[in-house]
Amino acid sequence: MRRLSQVSLAVGLASATLHAQAPAALSLSDALARAADANRTVLAARMARAVDAAGIDAAGQRPNPEISIENERETPRWAFGGTLPLELSGKRGRRIDVANATLAVTEAETARVIADVRADVRRAYFEAVAASREVQAARDLEKIAAQARDAARERFQTGAAPRLDALQSQLALSEAQNESAAADGALIAARTELNTLLAYPVDAAPELSDALDSGVLPTISAAVEQALTGNAELLVLTRQVEEAQARVALAKAMRHPDPSVSATVTWDAQPEFTTGWRFGGTIALPIFTTGRADVAVAAAVVSRAIADRDARTAQVSGAVAAALARADAARQAVLRYENDVLPASLQVEAMAQESYTSGLTGLPALLQTLQAAREVRQRSVKAALDYQIALADLERAMGTPLK
Repeated sequence: MRRLSQVSLAVGLASATLHAQAPAALSLSDALARAADANRTVLAARMARAVDAAGIDAAGQRPNPEISIENERETPRWAFGGTLPLELSGKRGRRIDVANATLAVTEAETARVIADVRADVRRAYFEAVAASREVQAARDLEKIAAQARDAARERFQTGAAPRLDALQSQLALSEAQNESAAADGALIAARTELNTLLAYPVDAAPELSDALDSGVLPTISAAVEQALTGNAELLVLTRQVEEAQARVALAKAMRHPDPSVSATVTWDAQPEFTTGWRFGGTIALPIFTTGRADVAVAAAVVSRAIADRDARTAQVSGAVAAALARADAARQAVLRYENDVLPASLQVEAMAQESYTSGLTGLPALLQTLQAAREVRQRSVKAALDYQIALADLERAMGTPLK
């Protein structure tokens, strides 16, 4: 009943957490903390702990005594007996050790689930940030296209440009409006995915305060060291090794048979006696089933678990180094866009707009410039998003939060 009440309280608190409203502003750290507390996958993983915790109580149970009552048509007519199994060789302690090791594996699995969810939240957070930037870029280009349309109409009305310029500028504006609407839809979809991970209402729209180019890369030595010491998957494999070793100890203890002692009181054995008694004991002889095969199986499981852990340890180092290299390349691309490409593109846009308005260039040149500007802005947003995705992949490869 106590465990039931604890589970009920946990479920109630989880339900209250799930119905919390989104804040006005949301940073990445706040989003990660929210996911650790409210993400449905994390909550489901944590509920497995109650099962294994109850398993510890089950493992600590002792054998029950037995009682017997006999009534016969021969003397003695009544017999009242009892049998008590005696568990030796520390079997109960070994069972508890296995149950504790199983609980440790479950807790490590929960930590691995949290690490995966963190990477998913980081990716979804910055996909929403990128979608927001794409919306802003699309609206800026729509504004520029509208200005070009107005300039073309004015020149057409004054006879300085043909009607074709007015039609082409209107077509360019319509395309810009379509791209703006598509960007709005992508933003709604990205926010919905993020809200689902954070257990917020699907229509929540908090301001995402972290910039798309935020995040610091660790050195390769620091990243590998952090991964080898804190990787959630390696921790799971280590706990599985410990669980397998505990099962070996239990299998060895189970090789020793447990005796049972019994006592019986008899009654009504006239004319010899009225009340009698007898004592006895039984123990299985390990002749055909010795338990050696069970120990061999458990030992083989240990060897397999150690091999899996060692193999994964070697893979983690390479995966972290590769992910860090991709993230560093993505970071360099972001810096080039911020420092060189985007400022030059904005300057070209302004010059093209001014040149067309003054009649120095034709509309095709302006439209070509606007198309190039659109592509540059889209690529800059994609480069920044690629950097954040690379950081999420790095965090997933490390299996531990980035510092």
